[in-house]
Amino acid sequence: MLRVLIVDDERLARQAIRRLLAKHPVEIVGEADSVASALEAIERTKPQALFLDIELGGDDGFDLLAALEHPPVVVFVTAYTEHAVEAFAVNAVDYLLKPVEPERLAESLGRIERQLDRIAVPSGQAPAKPGVIALRTPKRTLVVAPSEIAALRADGDFTHIMLAGQPAVMIWRTLAHFENLLSAPPFLRLGRSLIINRDLLRDIETPSRDGARITLEGLGEPLVLGRAAAARLREAMADAKP
Repeated sequence: MLRVLIVDDERLARQAIRRLLAKHPVEIVGEADSVASALEAIERTKPQALFLDIELGGDDGFDLLAALEHPPVVVFVTAYTEHAVEAFAVNAVDYLLKPVEPERLAESLGRIERQLDRIAVPSGQAPAKPGVIALRTPKRTLVVAPSEIAALRADGDFTHIMLAGQPAVMIWRTLAHFENLLSAPPFLRLGRSLIINRDLLRDIETPSRDGARITLEGLGEPLVLGRAAAARLREAMADAKP
């Protein structure tokens, strides 16, 4: 069962998160209302994840993380939108705005579990530092791991980002912006308008020589490739063979 610590200097805010978490299979190991009490609680309870407010009296949530050599997985819970970039920099898995919606909290729990699965390594080895990308829309900021991105398609100055098992989002950034952020491999640019995550590629259909249909894990519908994109994909798959 996931072990969670709630850190917020407002009692009512802690109660609100506690009520939402009570509907999920998690163990709330404690609460804290300051950096000092949170450090003590983390040392004592060893949580796997923090639901962490940013403003904590005279300190803030970033001060807490800076004081930890190996911080738990972090979900920020705040009333302010302007700290999302900083949250991205410290590898938070999500950024929730108060009041927190039950659906968004459920998404955060899923991200925590996936993050814990990714950083699990054999005993004696240090876990790799996870990378995340902040996807900012007018209404919220979604913090995702690159492995959650199945494909990206250009739409003028916007990019349509298709997430595995989640609703797609439209971001006001060019495809080139994301190409610079994402590692290649596994991300593969197939043309001027499409990048796919080759790790999520599950099936390739070639009904004719003029194109292909590809199935990516977590997407409901296959993607249709033109002749040039299909040729680039075949070349990449051939180069990847041992």
